[in-house]
Amino acid sequence: MDCLHLCDGVYSLAMFRKVLSLYTRGFALWVVVGGITAYLWPAPFKLLDKSVMNVLLGLTMFGIGAVLQTEDFRQIVRRPVIVLIGTVTQYSLMPLIAWAIAGLFHLDPQIAVGLILTASAPGAMSSSVVSYIAKADLAYSVSLTTVSTLLAPLATPGLTYLLAGSKLDVPFMDMLTEVVLVVIVPLFAGFAVRHIFKQKVERLVPVFPAVSVTLIVLICSRVIAFNKADLMDMTGVLLTTAVVMNVLGMAGGYLIAWASRMDVPQRRSLAIEGGMQNAGLGTILATNYFGPRAAMPAAAFVFICIITASLMAAWWQRHLPRDLHDSGVGDLVEGAAAGD
Repeated sequence: MDCLHLCDGVYSLAMFRKVLSLYTRGFALWVVVGGITAYLWPAPFKLLDKSVMNVLLGLTMFGIGAVLQTEDFRQIVRRPVIVLIGTVTQYSLMPLIAWAIAGLFHLDPQIAVGLILTASAPGAMSSSVVSYIAKADLAYSVSLTTVSTLLAPLATPGLTYLLAGSKLDVPFMDMLTEVVLVVIVPLFAGFAVRHIFKQKVERLVPVFPAVSVTLIVLICSRVIAFNKADLMDMTGVLLTTAVVMNVLGMAGGYLIAWASRMDVPQRRSLAIEGGMQNAGLGTILATNYFGPRAAMPAAAFVFICIITASLMAAWWQRHLPRDLHDSGVGDLVEGAAAGD
């Protein structure tokens, strides 16, 4: 009887983890569902004020910190060159693309600042999930996201000030302080709790990514709810700019990795990291310092980057990576299935 109870418990736990994994992988679907719901019934989402949003992002980062392992930091030390290349790519390619798009499309100053701020955010934690599905280098993806997040207090407000300061007043020090409080402190708090209460927290680890997905969906849905009146007028421009920025970011990341002679899994990781940003952080900073309208590019971008990254991941999952770094046409032939 005890054996049966034990077997039932193990089976139930396995099923629970499988359900959580499926839920987390359906991130793109939940973002779309949340956005549509917020557009049709905005009132409940408007109850989430700025202080609540900061708490939600803090909880998201706490959950992410609780998932991080000491090995993730060791990976950074073991591969400093490619981590440096990837980090520089993340904090140069996308912000410059956003700055160029803002000028090319003559965007409204608030929209332009929101776009640049979104592009200057650190890597999205969901990129690790996408990298896993895409059979990319998961350790490299986690390393890049971790480093870019740790640099975010300086890099995100600094790049926004540098590239968008002429459009609107950018409060650098206030943004720096807020990023430290809602990103870095909760991240390390989660990491500390995981390692101090290791055995107790270990059972909850599968829950944290699912909770983070839910909180990010709420953050982005709130933006839709507050900007419902403006969405119909801005949707075409926003979607176009978000698609262009995302596609160029992914393609640029892949090409830089190929030019740096990284192997195929690492190219995939840098492509994903190059095209996905922490839109939750971008949304909150834009809302708090530039108004709800400035947060619209972040909300539009999270839709686009999740959908395109998911499509690429599905394609790459069916085409096993092979090391083509000695080939002169790496990115042109990498799409062929292994063995073709």
